[in-house]
Amino acid sequence: MPISRLFDLSDKSHAPRLVLKVGSALLVGKQGVRREWLTGLVAEIAVARARGQQVIVVSSGAIALGAATLGLDKGGRGSLADAQAAAAVGQIALSGLWAELLGSHGLTAAQMLLTLEDLEDRRRYLNVTATLTRLLDAGAVPVINENDSVATNEIRFGDNDRLAARVAQAAQASAVLLLSDIDGLYDRHPKEPGAKMIPVVEGVTAEVHAMASAESNSGMGSGGMISKLQAAEIAELAGIALVIGNGQYDRPVARIVDEGVGTLFLPRRKAGARKAWLGGRLRLKGSIIVDDGAAAALLRGSSLLAKGITGVSGAFLRGDPVAIEDGQGRVLAHGLSEYDAAECEQIRGHHSSEQADILGYAPRSSVVHRDQLVLK
Repeated sequence: MPISRLFDLSDKSHAPRLVLKVGSALLVGKQGVRREWLTGLVAEIAVARARGQQVIVVSSGAIALGAATLGLDKGGRGSLADAQAAAAVGQIALSGLWAELLGSHGLTAAQMLLTLEDLEDRRRYLNVTATLTRLLDAGAVPVINENDSVATNEIRFGDNDRLAARVAQAAQASAVLLLSDIDGLYDRHPKEPGAKMIPVVEGVTAEVHAMASAESNSGMGSGGMISKLQAAEIAELAGIALVIGNGQYDRPVARIVDEGVGTLFLPRRKAGARKAWLGGRLRLKGSIIVDDGAAAALLRGSSLLAKGITGVSGAFLRGDPVAIEDGQGRVLAHGLSEYDAAECEQIRGHHSSEQADILGYAPRSSVVHRDQLVLK
């Protein structure tokens, strides 16, 4: 049964598997860990488990905790080295805290530290799926964070909003609940006069993106509303609902679900598992620019042919993920290229009958086949 309202998140038949994301500012205050607040949240997780729902936690806080222990300024985010060191210290405390509080309800915590590559590489992604499935079947509560001690600026999520959405894809979850420092998505910056919160969003469009702000009210976390909308897009591809709600209250899940205070993003579609993984990728190796005719053909479900290509960017190889863009720079699709960048440059604008003479071998049927392509 699909989710259609916030209250459905407390119903096992609508939401048998939930991903709950907790931001740094909610876990760590000026005086350290907000233990009383976290105790209440864990009690809510225990209630969900008691009614038969499986719960995965994506928890920030390692860098903030480690920075406080090591005495690092800027919350441990002054440099990459500071962040990595702070995470190494803080992750021990964070995982121990979750294990202790979940254990007080008879629940077993399982730590998983992931990098971007763990979810971008198909084989590693499937390994994550298998591990999560086994942990949940065994009754554990997976507690997941980005592996900030080894992640670099080039190979990191950078925020746990998008990580939570990718984990939800891998776990085939029903919904993602992002606990943040704001009630939901507003039609303009919430500090502006007349700003109104939007209770339901059906598909993240350009107009919805225009409402977003990159600011995070706490200054401690790394994700603002922009990252949350990106997370909603990732979840949508897999047919997963996503909720943005305010976690600053005691028992925040009950306030969001029972009182209906938050923004619910409803997916408009559901791609197959492989296409959902492909469409949710955050790192692409290049881009292919197409003309209006090719753009229209893609929207009709066709493969991308060389004739419709007007430009090539990046240094990608055959099988690498690429963005397909129109002439205005709008991303139309993600796909796996059947040619490398140099070959695409050689054959762009040419009919398939000409490609064998250009390349010196018989061409493949398409540059990006429709089975390896997902519309954005």
